[in-house]
Amino acid sequence: MPLNLPAPVAAYIAAENGDDVTALAHCFAEDAIVQDEGRTMKGLAAIQRWKTETKQKYHHTVEPLAAVQKDGKTVVTGRLTGEFPGSPVELQFVFGLEGDRISSLEIRP
Repeated sequence: MPLNLPAPVAAYIAAENGDDVTALAHCFAEDAIVQDEGRTMKGLAAIQRWKTETKQKYHHTVEPLAAVQKDGKTVVTGRLTGEFPGSPVELQFVFGLEGDRISSLEIRP
């Protein structure tokens, strides 16, 4: 059963799985913040560099399994599959949204 994801989140997942780093960066607000693997990336240029690095390193895809609204955020549980130990893993993608853009993303186990 397909999930009913907010448009920016659906666009992020489509771009993530399509390996289109430029399209993925356009999902984010200019001053967006991403937290992943103990690092914080601020702004579109840093987010694009982060995504280019992670794609080259892990060659991964994400399959959304569930989505809930919690504390004003969209929390997507996704199965991340790629070239890393323990693949696949289930992670939480916590999206903060402002209008039609992602203002924050925290990826956590």
